[in-house]
Amino acid sequence: MKLLNNEVIESFTKINKAIYRLLKKDAESIGVTDVQLKTLYKIQNHPNIGLRELAENMRLTNSTVSGVIDRLVNQKLVDRVTSSHDRRAVTLQLTPEGEEKITKLFESDSILIEKLNQIQQFPQDEIQKLLQLHERILETLTIKEE
Repeated sequence: MKLLNNEVIESFTKINKAIYRLLKKDAESIGVTDVQLKTLYKIQNHPNIGLRELAENMRLTNSTVSGVIDRLVNQKLVDRVTSSHDRRAVTLQLTPEGEEKITKLFESDSILIEKLNQIQQFPQDEIQKLLQLHERILETLTIKEE
């Protein structure tokens, strides 16, 4: 039993490292860090997202994400936009330069995107089984807060 658990952990570790290496290469190709690239992706997919929601979505602390956003604002890749309905509420949007960075990555030779497209070619029933198994594993590993 111990061997099986070690194999499962090792498998997840190897996959995580492989994804991270590809993400890091893609980020470097457009002049940002891996966390900044993930942040740009999240904002692109959720325009006008708030900082707290972004932090939850990325599973990072508010202060960590705030620092990342500060750097992206300084690089003119992200704008903080004050809500017209509530001046205390600030949302995040990609600037045209930020959109251009993401577009450049999709149009270039992104190894990560190429590899993810290859995975999409796996039989759909296998992908669904994998996702269901991942969900069961995550539920088992997640500590339920009371």
